[in-house]
Amino acid sequence: MQKIIYMDNAATTKPYPESIEAMLPFFHHCYANPSAIYSFGQEAKEALTCAREEIAKTLNAHTNEIYFTSGGTESDNWALNAISELKRNEGRHIITTVIEHHAILHTCAKLEKQGFLVTYLEPESDGLISLERLETAIRPDTILISVMFANNEIGTIEPIKDIGAIAKKHNILFHTDAVQAYAHIPIDVEEMNIDLLSASGHKFHSPKGCGFLYIKNGIKLKSFIQGGAQERKRRAGTENLPAIVGMATAAKKSFDHLDEDRTKVTALRDHMISRLMNEIPSTHINGSLSHRLPGNVNVTIPNMDGELLLIMLDQRGICASSGSACASGSIDPSHVLLSLGLSHELAHSSLRLSLDASNTLEEVDFVVDQLVEITKKL
Repeated sequence: MQKIIYMDNAATTKPYPESIEAMLPFFHHCYANPSAIYSFGQEAKEALTCAREEIAKTLNAHTNEIYFTSGGTESDNWALNAISELKRNEGRHIITTVIEHHAILHTCAKLEKQGFLVTYLEPESDGLISLERLETAIRPDTILISVMFANNEIGTIEPIKDIGAIAKKHNILFHTDAVQAYAHIPIDVEEMNIDLLSASGHKFHSPKGCGFLYIKNGIKLKSFIQGGAQERKRRAGTENLPAIVGMATAAKKSFDHLDEDRTKVTALRDHMISRLMNEIPSTHINGSLSHRLPGNVNVTIPNMDGELLLIMLDQRGICASSGSACASGSIDPSHVLLSLGLSHELAHSSLRLSLDASNTLEEVDFVVDQLVEITKKL
């Protein structure tokens, strides 16, 4: 069997063995409903509480501020819909950006149909949001600012602490989609003045179908899903305990090795970018180099068809992407790359390689060698 070189970690990650191992008892032995009052059920409830505590510690949050969900998309939908309902009598203006994940953009589009007004901020050419433009966009009826922590396509890390300070100064709630950032870079919700934060387990070596929404104490959001009284009556449905335990285990391991892994992955990323730009003529890096996720490499190779590049890399056992995994199959160019000023043609000539700590220097060099060879042939 051909060896697989996986460089699409922004799409999903391989679960840690420790995460899988931690889940198994909750399939075989401790399978009771955490809401049950008998002692067998209380064992499950204790595991749920421990998982919540572990996640909270990683954010400098309180345990009762963590609400488990099915993933980032649900968390984003819950945050925007519930805040809009909560604050609609105070105002109907929302500020976000054009480079958000579609979980945010499509929810905003739905809210616009319900009478809300949304300002979509354009990024600078490096993918960063201008703080001056953000503050200028604020109106007396602005109720929410939602800006992603780090972009899923170009890896740009936004000035979240500064945005949080602006929101706090104007007494506006601040939500951030941290799906790409959580467990890859440090996050402190208190220091950064974050009111709501979305995360998804499968982006940090946890099982799919599990995530969480951080909701700062004092914000009284209504339940997004109606039914039972789970998650302190805010998120109905029996908790996916095996996945939650697996997610908390993955979060602990990720944060225990955060500095070490960031250093390694950043070095691999910079080596790959340097070789690509030096060895493939006219290669352009998309997004900020200095404010970038450790593992993100997004490049435009002019006159190359990005989809064809992916097919040829796949034939060599290399997994990569041309943009957001959630938009794969679409013939439309990336809305993120277009917002940076790239033409449709250049956006279609782009490639995303996303690394993690399991990748090696030998793999990086092999991938670059293959890209150099492919581009010479095409």
